[in-house]
Amino acid sequence: MPNTYTRDRPSPRYERLLRLYRQIHVEGESFRGLSPEHVFPGKSLPPQAPHIKRLIGATGARDLLDYGSGKGQQYRYWPYRDAEGNAHPNLQAYFGVAVTCYDPGYEPFSRLPSERFDGVVCTDVLEHVPEEDVPWVLAELFAFARRFVFANVACFPAAKRLPNGQNAHCTVKPVAWWRREVQRAAARNPEVRYEIRLVERDAAGRAVEAVIEGGPAASKESD
Repeated sequence: MPNTYTRDRPSPRYERLLRLYRQIHVEGESFRGLSPEHVFPGKSLPPQAPHIKRLIGATGARDLLDYGSGKGQQYRYWPYRDAEGNAHPNLQAYFGVAVTCYDPGYEPFSRLPSERFDGVVCTDVLEHVPEEDVPWVLAELFAFARRFVFANVACFPAAKRLPNGQNAHCTVKPVAWWRREVQRAAARNPEVRYEIRLVERDAAGRAVEAVIEGGPAASKESD
């Protein structure tokens, strides 16, 4: 699919979905009876925190952009206990770096940053982006990063529904498709390390993870 869309000219579907996400952040999710404060609060990040902490240490990152952060509650309110049993008041304290939140669907964080960051993290976001807009969104992730990009992607439908009844995961693709798109974006930023963790479901419904890695000091790519 030709990359005909950009940040300044996204697809019509992207603009429609963005309006729906803004609506659900304000009104809640009627499909599952969720109040606004329980819609995209930031729960997708904590399971990925050890991977991000490792990348911070490996690259010497001092600041992060959370691209698609939701309401950002993970950085303010939720205590986090690491693998060694140490308690942290929130994930920003665990990471030990400055964090900037960006989410176009949540008004308080909707301003696009103008600066670059040592690390860019993007959890439970890319599968919500229309297929035709994935190339420019991935390019933007890498353009914001000085040292590393981390993302995770679910390769299966979501539990969440949008106000129009549509499944929240609008781009459900296999690992091979995501590998091609990620590597195309990464090729323009060879100085940036990346780690993309993708989860598929096998025939029994069990989660199967694949990891795509590249850039400086990345050790391997595994399926």
